[in-house]
Amino acid sequence: MAATASMPGSDSKGGPQRAAARGRSLADQERRFALALLAPALLLLFCATTIPLVYLGWSSLQRLDLAMPYMSGFAGLDNYLHMGRDPRFWNSLLLTVIYTASTVFMQVALGLALALLVLQIPRGQGLLRIAAILPIVLAPVVVGLFWRTLVLAPDVGLVDLVTRQLGLGSYNWLGDPQLALISVIAIHTWQWTPFAFLVLLATLSTLPPDIYEAARLDRAGPWQRFHYITLPLIRPALVMVMILRMVTALSAFAAIFAATGGGPGSSTEILNLYAYRTSFSELNIGYGSSLAVVLLALTLAIAWVIFRLRRRPE
Repeated sequence: MAATASMPGSDSKGGPQRAAARGRSLADQERRFALALLAPALLLLFCATTIPLVYLGWSSLQRLDLAMPYMSGFAGLDNYLHMGRDPRFWNSLLLTVIYTASTVFMQVALGLALALLVLQIPRGQGLLRIAAILPIVLAPVVVGLFWRTLVLAPDVGLVDLVTRQLGLGSYNWLGDPQLALISVIAIHTWQWTPFAFLVLLATLSTLPPDIYEAARLDRAGPWQRFHYITLPLIRPALVMVMILRMVTALSAFAAIFAATGGGPGSSTEILNLYAYRTSFSELNIGYGSSLAVVLLALTLAIAWVIFRLRRRPE
């Protein structure tokens, strides 16, 4: 009798435990199902990114010169030590820093200025946004050829026509070593400023107007409202735009290659183009891989520094 009397109590205690066990089992099944759905994409991502990066790091430690294959072998850090004695590397690194810093600054500054200006326009913002998308959707190689043949071409280009009308003369914008870098900076800025403009315009549109109304009641001027209200509120968006634009600028290739090919000479040969020329024109795969590894490390370091600004205390 005692045994039969205790059975209802055990059922009442075991019911919640069995329900919890079934819940954990169901959660495990859902987790395994989600993993099964993600497995093909993760495998593809691993094959497309991780394996090439590992191979890049391995080849940067090798002496792989297809022009002299009999000299191939393990080089250790010789490729990286050679960079310190390579003036072409230092020139390309300097050009990369100048190109990246100037294009990112101009894109963010112009994009923010245009966004603030468009916010003051009550109508027609949709058309402006559509027009801003057009340069972004163009392939970089098309942009480079467009500027080379129609905008910056000597004598017949649009810029040359304007300068001659203003009495400033004609210039070989892409053939002059002193003007070629400025020209490719202008090309990159023209194509990617609309991206910064669209992101910052969307961010500015979400800011609460009550804060600005309170600031006006406190007699805060336009610059004070911009410095103490707008900038802190849009800092996360600014940081993300800077990181994305910086990564794009460091990996720029097609537009510069189509416009100047890295020339004249090496006046527009940024580090990405130098790695390409070394690997596929000079057939020095090992040294070209080490240049690409340095570019990757530089990109990650700058992105980390910029991302730290996002969490900087006020």
